Amino acid sequence: MARWCAHFFTLGEGAFSNLLNSHPMLSTRQQILKRLGDTRFHSGTDLGAALGVSRAAICKAIQSLADAGLPVESVPGRGYRLPVALEPLDRRVILKHLGTAADGFRDRLTLLEEADSTSRVLLARVADADFHGSVCVAESQPRGRGRRGRAWVTTPYHNLMLSMGWRFSGAPAAMTGLSLAAGLAILEALEDYGVREGGLKWPNDILWDGRKLAGLLVDLQGEASGPCAVVLGVGINGYLDPRAARAIDQPWVDLHTITGRTVQRNRIAALVMARLRAVFTRFDREGFAPFRADWERRHVFQGRRVRLLAEGGSRTGTVIGIDGQGALRLRDAQGREQTVFSGDLSLRPES
Repeated sequence: MARWCAHFFTLGEGAFSNLLNSHPMLSTRQQILKRLGDTRFHSGTDLGAALGVSRAAICKAIQSLADAGLPVESVPGRGYRLPVALEPLDRRVILKHLGTAADGFRDRLTLLEEADSTSRVLLARVADADFHGSVCVAESQPRGRGRRGRAWVTTPYHNLMLSMGWRFSGAPAAMTGLSLAAGLAILEALEDYGVREGGLKWPNDILWDGRKLAGLLVDLQGEASGPCAVVLGVGINGYLDPRAARAIDQPWVDLHTITGRTVQRNRIAALVMARLRAVFTRFDREGFAPFRADWERRHVFQGRRVRLLAEGGSRTGTVIGIDGQGALRLRDAQGREQTVFSGDLSLRPES
């Protein structure tokens, strides 16, 4: 499963020149992706004729897609194809799905072909006037990282890697619980998409059938007295290539497996953006309190015996909920309540 909840690292050199629909080579690559997205074989000659470029240009673009990690199949005499259909990201389609809400994002939506971290892109813009409500989405994030230094496993052009920036009036200390509220927003966006029977896992994962489907992490900047700027990074598994997934050390699932259909990433991006903006707006006014009961209701380990693992050891207990700051509340075998704040803990069902 992809290691979502990545901290935010350097943007790849030249990534800003790779804005979708703005670079000649990228335009060719996007057109190739749209044609290969039907999963049928397309010869290099036919692709070149359809796109008005040489076969050498087609080969170069195909190779660059494969180098980025896209599972392109090449068969002599037949051509190229993708094993699973995909929908390339398109800002016009995302804005169309947003409907009347599009105006708030129209000048704040950045689509990149590749970035080390979409969140790093936004963190570099914290001082800009248009940071508030800004969104960055990338087709590929080859050096992404997850919590505790783990690798973030993705399949380029198939998953959703999105970050949103927001200015909050409160101090950083007031942001406790924000990642949980945001997780609830992501789960609701997936439900809007049609995913049923999903749930939340403390502190920042979205599960389906006990397997990780998505995750997130908050990064913030600000003075102790406030206000503060927040960048929230979100990752949702659209489709994971089985070869790449061999590196994953926990149960995972993707939207392609759940729905059996081509993943509509532009629609999902729009749903996530709309839900996050609504949650951020309310959180800035009311804090975590209005989200707490709903989060507990969606927590897949609520009322269950669990083991919390950390580098220094483990502890067991029954999950009795979360407190007003989003910390996990456990009751041990002696009936004593313990509160767990650390984000470095991993939650596992007790064997």
